[in-house]
Amino acid sequence: MNVLLLSSSRAGNSDYLAPALGLIAAQLGQQKNLLFVPYAGVSVSYADYLQKVQQALKPIGVQVQSIHEFAEPKQALQQAGAVMVGGGNTFALLQRLYQHDLIDDLRQRVQQGLPYIGWSAGSNIAGLSICTTNDMPIVEPPSFRALGFLPFQLNPHYANFAPPGFHGETRDMRLAEFMQLNPDTPIVGLPEGTALRRHGDALIYLGDVEAALFQHGEKTSIRPDADLSVLLG
Repeated sequence: MNVLLLSSSRAGNSDYLAPALGLIAAQLGQQKNLLFVPYAGVSVSYADYLQKVQQALKPIGVQVQSIHEFAEPKQALQQAGAVMVGGGNTFALLQRLYQHDLIDDLRQRVQQGLPYIGWSAGSNIAGLSICTTNDMPIVEPPSFRALGFLPFQLNPHYANFAPPGFHGETRDMRLAEFMQLNPDTPIVGLPEGTALRRHGDALIYLGDVEAALFQHGEKTSIRPDADLSVLLG
């Protein structure tokens, strides 16, 4: 597998996808044609979402088409040279992938080596399930089961900040609830501007800040550029 999973489309006040352009270019190599999946978009039209991504990727010379432009989405996926899945609402994204019967096709193509790039919701669906997303379940997909490119859970946009006067659950408290019921399933929390890259049986954390690993009821730190291949089992 050749998978790049970004926590977010921005870091700080950066332009859209700008911090990740180098990683995206390296992920694609000589491949300059990309199929974009905009299904996580809810408050933005697919056409506008596509235009935003096209504009962002111009500096690295990548040509982007969207799967929504094709009469046969399954055929478009089969012919793609690389695929990119954008952020938005994870439940909407997964529901639409199921609706178009693309789950098995996408899983199979990536397992065969199709380069995959995702961020936010597009990264969430790369784990075992979407049960550790931050998003609200605005729609009900047939299953929470996701693509399984990684044999664990992801939490993009990870932060454990609680503003003064806040009395709800923090991110760590929510992820601890998942650990309580799923003690053997790791969760990797990816802070803004960081990523995971899987190439074959190697998994590397890409970031200049510490990420978080939740497993067996404990939280531990993941150092910058750590080798996480052990999590692939």
